[in-house]
Amino acid sequence: MKIITADDVNKVMRFPQLIDVLQQGYAGRYTMPPRQVLRLAPSATNFDAFALLPSWDDRLIAVKAFTYFPSNPKPPYQLLYSEILLFDRAHGEPLALVDGVSVTLWRTAGISGLAARLLARPDAKTLLLVGTGNLAPYLIRAQASVRPLTRVLVWGRTPARAHAVVARMSAELPAITFAVADNLEQACGAADIIVAATGAHEPLVRGDWVRPGTHTDFIGNHHADKRECDTALVKKAKVYVDSRDNCFREAGEILVPIAEGAFRKEDVVGQLSEMCAGTVPLRENAREITLFKSVGMAYSDLLGAGLVYQSLPQ
Repeated sequence: MKIITADDVNKVMRFPQLIDVLQQGYAGRYTMPPRQVLRLAPSATNFDAFALLPSWDDRLIAVKAFTYFPSNPKPPYQLLYSEILLFDRAHGEPLALVDGVSVTLWRTAGISGLAARLLARPDAKTLLLVGTGNLAPYLIRAQASVRPLTRVLVWGRTPARAHAVVARMSAELPAITFAVADNLEQACGAADIIVAATGAHEPLVRGDWVRPGTHTDFIGNHHADKRECDTALVKKAKVYVDSRDNCFREAGEILVPIAEGAFRKEDVVGQLSEMCAGTVPLRENAREITLFKSVGMAYSDLLGAGLVYQSLPQ
């Protein structure tokens, strides 16, 4: 059995190759049981958790396990540790133990890029990234691999972190103009694609700020009562999700408007598997606003880890 490190993952993973693999995978047949997130010592002050995310298709079986210890002292510890165990589907043989943190960064950004490939206008040139965390460089790379970006605006609550993202990505992608967005409302109005990946509990992106033809993508929130965008945006957008089952449990962007009576589950146009299979309508004109909400799916871990395993020397 191979041990595949984060360095191994970063050495072979690339966009848009990963996005191609994700699109092909979600258009096919796979099984993805509900993920299990277990509180280890539930209390008002302890949020330590352990999670298991299984999936399989006709080639591979995968299970991602991760721990989340938000009170861990840094250093020497991380808040989250993750590993993905791959098995051969034909005989059940263990194949590899793959670093889960790096695969999660790549596949999360890959799904964002895939949503933009399917829903953003083909001529989208300006990206607004809301959030400056570890995902930021991956999201920019993924979006730039599927649309002809010429400008990227970066907004964050801490300006120094936004400037750091701009400096890093300007050096990596010199053909694109990067700038820090000081005014979020104005930046939303200037963007063709808006991607939010934050820990915000209250809406940051508002429907009144988003112009016709914009594609929006919300990644950061996994809580049923919190959200990164307001109800006005959900009401005016064509709404898609990565997984109905997961989003109807965890995505406040969808669940809060439903609780308000402003939106219905039936108003979700489609989930990612249907989008990739071509069984639901996608963008139909240049003025539609599209909204994609993702909370993450185990099958993305299988596809990402499987791509790394197959790309490395056996």
